[in-house]
Amino acid sequence: MYELQRTMLGGAAAWASVGAEMLTNPSLPLGYTGLGPIMASALEVFAHAASSRGKPEFDIETVKVGDATYPVTEAIVLHRPFGNLLRFDHPGLPENAPKLLVVAPMSGHYATLLRGTVARMLETCEVYITDWADAKMVPASAGRFDLDDYIDYLVDFLHHIGPGTHMLAVCQPSVPAYAAAAIMGAKKDPCRPATLTMMGGPIDTREAPTSVNDVAMQQPLSWFEHNVIADVPLTYPGSGRRVYPGFLQLTGFMAMNLGSHMMSHYGMFKHLVEGDGESAAATKAFYDEYRSVCDMTADFYLQTIEHVFQKHSLPKGEFVHRGERIDLGGIRDTALLAVEGDKDDISGIGQTRAALHLATHLPEERKKYFLAENVGHYGIFNGSKWRNRIAPVLEDWIRQHQKTALKVVA
Repeated sequence: MYELQRTMLGGAAAWASVGAEMLTNPSLPLGYTGLGPIMASALEVFAHAASSRGKPEFDIETVKVGDATYPVTEAIVLHRPFGNLLRFDHPGLPENAPKLLVVAPMSGHYATLLRGTVARMLETCEVYITDWADAKMVPASAGRFDLDDYIDYLVDFLHHIGPGTHMLAVCQPSVPAYAAAAIMGAKKDPCRPATLTMMGGPIDTREAPTSVNDVAMQQPLSWFEHNVIADVPLTYPGSGRRVYPGFLQLTGFMAMNLGSHMMSHYGMFKHLVEGDGESAAATKAFYDEYRSVCDMTADFYLQTIEHVFQKHSLPKGEFVHRGERIDLGGIRDTALLAVEGDKDDISGIGQTRAALHLATHLPEERKKYFLAENVGHYGIFNGSKWRNRIAPVLEDWIRQHQKTALKVVA
């Protein structure tokens, strides 16, 4: 039904776009009346809202460091069925620049949602990022992908990058990233992360539960399995795979702040009527990214609901990987930084900070907590507050522990 609706809206959006262009054509008299710009703006807003979206590009072509501007190189350095490892660097980085693995959330959006995160950290770091695949585009022959596989991917990525790597987990991946650090720490793996920064992550959702947490707790796991899991249609490579569709995740996020989203589109309409194309383009760019969604495998989604939001397996010390309980005491030298926003309506205050208390064998001087005032969930990793207030804290934390990382490499 969703695919049918998407196809129908796609045609309507195309006609609306054509209508908007005709109404704004200088050769047509209607464009010079008061009604023309209003009709054209309404059609353009509808066309933008109804258009289908695929996977966006990072499009980070240059980075400015001081007064110099450098070209950015983007490359796939490791390919896996359910996600690639991308590397970003530029010639302005020093030879011993910190290596940073950004772990993007597998929560319905593509890794490009962290474009601003990558661009800012690229000023001082050689940046890698997990580029997760859309589950409906992965052939069924590739097998399953669950929470254990997610952790294995992170360990493999850290091994590929090498010793001394710093890791940044944004939101949902804070849990598997924390688990990977504990597993590697317990084994004294030379490639264990030098630092792990968790931003807005649901380490312990019993702390200041949000509406997202409440939804996960109100229904048994079987309800999620029977009501939000679907089979990929025949038109996709992953036909038959059980997934949690990205459009359901987007619907949930939009419903949480429906009034704000409606006002944003009304604002875009007014900007278009007034001829303020720059302001309208900024709103369009945000929603182009926000509405680009992908599917998650049912195994990963259901295990995340069960262990992160319902059973609280990690903070209870009951989290298991490949049949073995994860010893959080294994984190003995990976420096931990927890970042939260006081306006975050997805991960409440204290949920990420809990990671610092769980690392009982880690010295206090290797733990840090930062609460960003007047910052919501999205603002933790994107926008001016991220660039000017949060990123410097992260850079200073990495710089502070970079000497230790270099010793491990040596």
